[in-house]
Amino acid sequence: MINSMLAFSVTQKASDLHLSSGEKPWIRINGELKPIAQDKLSPQKLEIDLFNLLNDDQKGLLQQHRQIDFGYHLEDIGRFRVNIFYQKRGISAVFRIIKQQIPSLTDIQAPDVLNELAKAESGIILVTGATGSGKSTTLAALIDHINQTLAKHIITLEDPIEFIYQSDKSLIQQREINHFGGAIDSLLRQDPDIILLGELRNKQTIQAALTIAETGHLVLATLHTRTAIQTINRIIDVFEEGTRALIRTQLSNSLKAIICQKLIPYKQSRKAIFEVLINTPAVSNLINEGKTRQILSLMQTGQQFGMQLMIDQVR
Repeated sequence: MINSMLAFSVTQKASDLHLSSGEKPWIRINGELKPIAQDKLSPQKLEIDLFNLLNDDQKGLLQQHRQIDFGYHLEDIGRFRVNIFYQKRGISAVFRIIKQQIPSLTDIQAPDVLNELAKAESGIILVTGATGSGKSTTLAALIDHINQTLAKHIITLEDPIEFIYQSDKSLIQQREINHFGGAIDSLLRQDPDIILLGELRNKQTIQAALTIAETGHLVLATLHTRTAIQTINRIIDVFEEGTRALIRTQLSNSLKAIICQKLIPYKQSRKAIFEVLINTPAVSNLINEGKTRQILSLMQTGQQFGMQLMIDQVR
Protein backbone atom coordinates (compact mmCIF):
# COMPACT_ATOMS: atom_id res chain seq x y z
CA MET A 1 0.00 0.00 0.00
CA ILE A 2 2.69 2.49 1.05
CA ASN A 3 4.89 1.81 -1.97
CA SER A 4 2.02 2.36 -4.38
CA MET A 5 1.17 5.69 -2.73
CA LEU A 6 4.82 6.73 -2.89
CA ALA A 7 4.92 5.86 -6.59
CA PHE A 8 1.74 7.90 -7.15
CA SER A 9 3.21 10.82 -5.19
CA VAL A 10 6.28 10.83 -7.43
CA THR A 11 4.16 10.81 -10.61
CA GLN A 12 2.17 13.77 -9.25
CA LYS A 13 5.41 15.68 -8.54
CA ALA A 14 4.47 15.97 -4.89
CA SER A 15 6.98 17.11 -2.29
CA ASP A 16 5.53 15.09 0.60
CA LEU A 17 3.21 12.18 1.39
CA HIS A 18 1.37 12.28 4.75
CA LEU A 19 0.02 9.09 6.31
CA SER A 20 -1.89 9.63 9.55
CA SER A 21 -3.84 7.10 11.62
CA GLY A 22 -7.56 7.63 11.26
CA GLU A 23 -7.18 10.12 8.40
CA LYS A 24 -7.09 10.03 4.60
CA PRO A 25 -3.66 9.96 2.95
CA TRP A 26 -2.55 13.40 1.74
CA ILE A 27 0.12 14.71 -0.61
CA ARG A 28 1.60 18.19 -0.85
CA ILE A 29 1.89 19.69 -4.34
CA ASN A 30 3.31 23.19 -4.80
CA GLY A 31 2.79 23.84 -1.12
CA GLU A 32 -0.89 22.73 -1.07
CA LEU A 33 -2.17 19.61 0.71
CA LYS A 34 -4.56 17.37 -1.24
CA PRO A 35 -6.20 14.04 -0.24
CA ILE A 36 -5.46 11.13 -2.58
CA ALA A 37 -8.11 8.69 -1.30
CA GLN A 38 -11.44 8.76 0.52
CA ASP A 39 -10.84 5.82 2.86
CA LYS A 40 -9.26 6.61 6.21
CA LEU A 41 -6.14 4.75 7.25
CA SER A 42 -6.53 2.06 9.92
CA PRO A 43 -4.10 2.71 12.81
CA GLN A 44 -3.39 -1.00 13.19
CA LYS A 45 -2.81 -1.62 9.48
CA LEU A 46 -0.72 1.54 9.07
CA GLU A 47 1.50 0.58 12.00
CA ILE A 48 2.16 -2.86 10.49
CA ASP A 49 2.93 -1.37 7.08
CA LEU A 50 5.29 1.24 8.51
CA PHE A 51 7.10 -1.25 10.74
CA ASN A 52 7.73 -3.36 7.64
CA LEU A 53 9.94 -0.51 6.35
CA LEU A 54 12.23 -0.69 9.41
CA ASN A 55 15.04 -2.97 10.48
CA ASP A 56 15.22 -4.30 14.03
CA ASP A 57 17.42 -1.45 15.29
CA GLN A 58 15.08 1.16 13.83
CA LYS A 59 12.05 -0.54 15.36
CA GLY A 60 13.74 -0.39 18.74
CA LEU A 61 14.53 3.32 18.34
CA LEU A 62 10.95 4.09 17.30
CA GLN A 63 9.53 2.24 20.28
CA GLN A 64 11.98 3.97 22.62
CA HIS A 65 11.73 7.54 21.33
CA ARG A 66 8.25 7.40 19.74
CA GLN A 67 9.67 8.89 16.55
CA ILE A 68 12.44 8.16 14.06
CA ASP A 69 14.08 9.69 10.96
CA PHE A 70 15.52 7.50 8.22
CA GLY A 71 16.06 7.27 4.48
CA TYR A 72 14.02 4.90 2.31
CA HIS A 73 14.85 3.82 -1.23
CA LEU A 74 12.19 2.35 -3.51
CA GLU A 75 13.69 0.68 -6.57
CA ASP A 76 12.81 2.41 -9.86
CA ILE A 77 10.69 4.96 -7.97
CA GLY A 78 12.93 7.16 -5.86
CA ARG A 79 14.43 8.02 -2.50
CA PHE A 80 12.55 9.42 0.47
CA ARG A 81 13.37 11.07 3.78
CA VAL A 82 10.97 9.59 6.32
CA ASN A 83 9.80 10.64 9.77
CA ILE A 84 7.58 8.18 11.65
CA PHE A 85 6.00 9.35 14.89
CA TYR A 86 3.13 8.66 17.25
CA GLN A 87 0.30 11.11 17.87
CA LYS A 88 -3.05 10.98 19.65
CA ARG A 89 -4.80 8.73 17.13
CA GLY A 90 -1.85 6.38 16.62
CA ILE A 91 1.11 6.14 14.28
CA SER A 92 1.82 8.64 11.48
CA ALA A 93 4.51 9.23 8.88
CA VAL A 94 5.74 11.93 6.52
CA PHE A 95 7.67 10.94 3.39
CA ARG A 96 9.68 13.75 1.79
CA ILE A 97 10.35 12.98 -1.88
CA ILE A 98 14.01 13.55 -2.74
CA LYS A 99 14.77 14.40 -6.34
CA GLN A 100 16.94 11.74 -7.95
CA GLN A 101 18.65 14.30 -10.19
CA ILE A 102 20.62 16.91 -8.30
CA PRO A 103 19.74 20.30 -9.81
CA SER A 104 22.46 22.76 -10.76
CA LEU A 105 22.80 26.21 -9.23
CA THR A 106 21.48 27.52 -12.55
CA ASP A 107 18.47 25.19 -12.40
CA ILE A 108 17.36 26.61 -9.05
CA GLN A 109 18.18 30.18 -10.16
CA ALA A 110 20.59 30.58 -7.26
CA PRO A 111 22.34 33.94 -6.91
CA ASP A 112 25.55 34.16 -8.96
CA VAL A 113 27.58 34.79 -5.81
CA LEU A 114 27.15 31.11 -4.84
CA ASN A 115 29.54 30.20 -7.64
CA GLU A 116 32.17 32.35 -5.95
CA LEU A 117 31.32 31.12 -2.45
CA ALA A 118 31.91 27.55 -3.66
CA LYS A 119 35.60 28.44 -4.04
CA ALA A 120 36.01 29.39 -0.36
CA GLU A 121 38.80 27.54 1.43
CA SER A 122 37.41 27.96 4.94
CA GLY A 123 34.60 29.49 6.95
CA ILE A 124 30.88 28.83 7.32
CA ILE A 125 28.19 29.07 4.66
CA LEU A 126 24.68 28.80 6.08
CA VAL A 127 21.55 28.07 4.06
CA THR A 128 18.43 28.95 6.03
CA GLY A 129 14.68 29.02 5.67
CA ALA A 130 11.49 27.44 6.91
CA THR A 131 10.83 23.71 6.68
CA GLY A 132 10.18 22.77 3.05
CA SER A 133 11.81 25.88 1.60
CA GLY A 134 14.40 23.96 -0.44
CA LYS A 135 17.46 24.30 1.82
CA SER A 136 18.64 20.74 1.20
CA THR A 137 18.27 21.20 -2.56
CA THR A 138 20.35 24.38 -2.54
CA LEU A 139 23.08 22.71 -0.48
CA ALA A 140 23.04 19.71 -2.83
CA ALA A 141 23.39 22.00 -5.85
CA LEU A 142 26.31 23.80 -4.17
CA ILE A 143 28.08 20.55 -3.29
CA ASP A 144 27.55 19.17 -6.79
CA HIS A 145 28.96 22.37 -8.28
CA ILE A 146 32.08 21.97 -6.12
CA ASN A 147 32.23 18.30 -7.10
CA GLN A 148 32.26 19.17 -10.80
CA THR A 149 34.74 22.05 -10.63
CA LEU A 150 37.19 21.51 -7.74
CA ALA A 151 39.32 18.69 -6.34
CA LYS A 152 38.18 18.58 -2.71
CA HIS A 153 37.53 15.98 -0.03
CA ILE A 154 33.92 16.45 1.08
CA ILE A 155 32.47 14.65 4.10
CA THR A 156 28.76 14.87 4.88
CA LEU A 157 27.13 14.07 8.23
CA GLU A 158 23.44 13.48 7.55
CA ASP A 159 20.39 12.24 9.45
CA PRO A 160 19.33 10.66 7.18
CA ILE A 161 21.27 10.74 3.89
CA GLU A 162 19.16 12.49 1.27
CA PHE A 163 20.79 13.24 -2.10
CA ILE A 164 23.27 10.64 -3.32
CA TYR A 165 26.49 12.09 -4.77
CA GLN A 166 28.85 10.46 -7.24
CA SER A 167 32.46 11.59 -6.82
CA ASP A 168 33.70 13.52 -9.87
CA LYS A 169 36.60 15.94 -9.40
CA SER A 170 36.01 15.75 -5.66
CA LEU A 171 35.98 12.77 -3.34
CA ILE A 172 32.64 12.72 -1.51
CA GLN A 173 31.98 10.51 1.51
CA GLN A 174 28.50 10.48 3.06
CA ARG A 175 27.88 9.35 6.62
CA GLU A 176 24.42 8.65 8.03
CA ILE A 177 24.46 9.21 11.78
CA ASN A 178 21.83 9.86 14.46
CA HIS A 179 24.08 11.73 16.89
CA PHE A 180 26.83 14.08 15.70
CA GLY A 181 28.91 14.11 18.89
CA GLY A 182 31.44 11.34 18.30
CA ALA A 183 31.48 11.87 14.54
CA ILE A 184 32.35 15.55 14.92
CA ASP A 185 35.17 14.72 17.33
CA SER A 186 36.84 12.48 14.72
CA LEU A 187 36.14 14.60 11.63
CA LEU A 188 39.43 16.47 11.55
CA ARG A 189 41.36 13.18 11.54
CA GLN A 190 39.66 12.25 8.25
CA ASP A 191 41.45 14.95 6.22
CA PRO A 192 38.39 16.84 4.93
CA ASP A 193 38.40 20.07 2.96
CA ILE A 194 34.64 20.62 3.16
CA ILE A 195 32.22 19.37 5.79
CA LEU A 196 28.44 19.30 5.48
CA LEU A 197 26.91 19.25 8.96
CA GLY A 198 23.29 19.33 7.85
CA GLU A 199 21.12 21.20 10.33
CA LEU A 200 22.68 23.09 13.25
CA ARG A 201 20.17 21.85 15.81
CA ASN A 202 21.70 22.84 19.14
CA LYS A 203 24.57 24.51 20.96
CA GLN A 204 26.82 21.48 20.43
CA THR A 205 26.55 21.48 16.62
CA ILE A 206 26.82 25.28 16.40
CA GLN A 207 29.99 25.26 18.52
CA ALA A 208 31.38 22.41 16.40
CA ALA A 209 30.72 24.35 13.19
CA LEU A 210 32.52 27.42 14.54
CA THR A 211 35.48 25.39 15.80
CA ILE A 212 35.87 23.40 12.56
CA ALA A 213 35.71 26.59 10.48
CA GLU A 214 38.43 28.16 12.65
CA THR A 215 40.75 25.23 11.87
CA GLY A 216 40.76 26.13 8.17
CA HIS A 217 37.89 24.04 6.80
CA LEU A 218 34.78 25.05 4.87
CA VAL A 219 31.57 24.19 6.73
CA LEU A 220 28.15 23.99 5.07
CA ALA A 221 25.03 23.83 7.23
CA THR A 222 21.38 24.82 7.56
CA LEU A 223 19.21 26.56 10.14
CA HIS A 224 15.46 27.04 10.42
CA THR A 225 15.58 30.83 10.37
CA ARG A 226 13.88 33.21 7.94
CA THR A 227 16.34 36.10 7.63
CA ALA A 228 20.09 36.58 7.81
CA ILE A 229 19.90 38.82 10.87
CA GLN A 230 17.62 36.35 12.64
CA THR A 231 20.17 33.63 11.84
CA ILE A 232 23.00 35.57 13.49
CA ASN A 233 20.89 36.29 16.57
CA ARG A 234 19.77 32.65 16.82
CA ILE A 235 23.35 31.39 16.80
CA ILE A 236 24.49 33.84 19.46
CA ASP A 237 21.40 33.48 21.69
CA VAL A 238 21.85 29.70 21.96
CA PHE A 239 24.81 30.35 24.26
CA GLU A 240 24.90 31.57 27.83
CA GLU A 241 25.25 35.29 28.40
CA GLY A 242 28.81 34.98 29.67
CA THR A 243 30.08 33.32 26.49
CA ARG A 244 28.21 35.34 23.85
CA ALA A 245 31.02 37.86 23.34
CA LEU A 246 33.37 35.01 22.42
CA ILE A 247 30.77 33.47 20.10
CA ARG A 248 30.24 36.82 18.37
CA THR A 249 33.98 37.03 17.77
CA GLN A 250 34.13 33.47 16.44
CA LEU A 251 31.15 34.03 14.16
CA SER A 252 32.40 37.38 12.89
CA ASN A 253 35.71 35.76 11.93
CA SER A 254 34.43 32.50 10.42
CA LEU A 255 31.15 33.40 8.69
CA LYS A 256 31.35 33.56 4.88
CA ALA A 257 27.72 34.01 3.94
CA ILE A 258 24.11 33.39 4.91
CA ILE A 259 21.71 32.38 2.16
CA CYS A 260 18.06 32.64 3.25
CA GLN A 261 15.37 31.31 0.96
CA LYS A 262 11.69 30.65 0.57
CA LEU A 263 9.48 29.22 -2.17
CA ILE A 264 6.87 31.33 -3.95
CA PRO A 265 4.26 30.41 -6.61
CA TYR A 266 5.64 30.59 -10.15
CA LYS A 267 4.08 29.35 -13.43
CA GLN A 268 1.91 26.56 -11.96
CA SER A 269 4.82 25.54 -9.74
CA ARG A 270 7.13 27.22 -7.23
CA LYS A 271 10.56 28.81 -7.32
CA ALA A 272 13.03 29.87 -4.67
CA ILE A 273 13.84 33.48 -3.91
CA PHE A 274 16.92 34.34 -1.91
CA GLU A 275 18.30 36.78 0.63
CA VAL A 276 22.09 36.93 0.69
CA LEU A 277 24.37 38.30 3.39
CA ILE A 278 28.10 38.36 2.65
CA ASN A 279 30.38 38.78 5.64
CA THR A 280 32.33 41.85 4.56
CA PRO A 281 34.67 43.59 7.05
CA ALA A 282 31.88 46.05 7.88
CA VAL A 283 29.38 43.23 8.55
CA SER A 284 31.99 41.36 10.60
CA ASN A 285 32.55 44.43 12.75
CA LEU A 286 28.81 44.81 13.45
CA ILE A 287 28.49 41.13 14.40
CA ASN A 288 31.45 41.42 16.75
CA GLU A 289 30.01 44.53 18.39
CA GLY A 290 26.52 43.03 18.71
CA LYS A 291 24.96 45.64 16.43
CA THR A 292 23.09 43.19 14.19
CA ARG A 293 20.19 45.57 13.51
CA GLN A 294 22.52 47.81 11.51
CA ILE A 295 23.42 44.96 9.13
CA LEU A 296 20.23 45.50 7.12
CA SER A 297 21.46 48.85 5.79
CA LEU A 298 24.70 47.20 4.63
CA MET A 299 22.67 44.55 2.80
CA GLN A 300 20.59 47.22 1.09
CA THR A 301 23.72 48.86 -0.31
CA GLY A 302 25.90 45.76 -0.74
CA GLN A 303 24.95 44.61 -4.24
CA GLN A 304 28.57 44.89 -5.37
CA PHE A 305 29.44 42.14 -2.87
CA GLY A 306 26.56 39.90 -4.01
CA MET A 307 24.14 40.87 -1.26
CA GLN A 308 20.41 40.97 -1.94
CA LEU A 309 17.06 41.10 -0.16
CA MET A 310 14.02 38.95 -0.88
CA ILE A 311 11.73 41.93 -1.22
CA ASP A 312 13.69 43.09 -4.26
CA GLN A 313 12.82 39.82 -6.08
CA VAL A 314 9.04 39.88 -5.65
CA ARG A 315 8.23 43.40 -6.74
